[in-house]
Amino acid sequence: MVPAFLLSCGLLLAPAVGSAAETNDKAGDANRGATSWSQNCNRCHNMRSPTEFRDELWRTIITHMRLRAGLTGQQQRDILAFMQASNNPAPVASVSVAEPVTGGTKRSGEQIYGSTCIACHGADGKGVLPGTPDFTDKGGRLSKSDEVLLRHITEGFQSPGSPMAMPAKGGNPSLTPSEISEVLSYLRKQFSR
Repeated sequence: MVPAFLLSCGLLLAPAVGSAAETNDKAGDANRGATSWSQNCNRCHNMRSPTEFRDELWRTIITHMRLRAGLTGQQQRDILAFMQASNNPAPVASVSVAEPVTGGTKRSGEQIYGSTCIACHGADGKGVLPGTPDFTDKGGRLSKSDEVLLRHITEGFQSPGSPMAMPAKGGNPSLTPSEISEVLSYLRKQFSR
């Protein structure tokens, strides 16, 4: 009698356990994570370099903050993917090496922008997070000299009063001075119209 009761309890709980496991298996999305971070975490935290902590430490921090901020499991995974994306610059290097650069610096700058800068600045250059500059604004960030912008990209920068700080090299420490120049060239060609 007891084994039959335990078996029926197990059958009743199996769908709930199975659905929880499925939910936990959904991968985090860095772009959604950037949006979730700006909507939930930005209230208390200024953006610091995601490379400030190792991936394991980000997992611990996000787990504790999930409870405090009332995040869903998917939001937690998305924010974690956003924070960890800058800790792993290897895909940038493999893409740059594996694919030939054509059309001058535009393609290479575009690739780097697409894998490093897009999480905060967005595909349209208008910024995903509050306080991120709008590259399409005629009198905005791209109206500065190359010298100033190269220094800000290389060293990091925070506008006075902005809740956001640009981490050095966009949080990708593997970027070379040449690659940073290529990104700036791409920004000017793509968004300064």
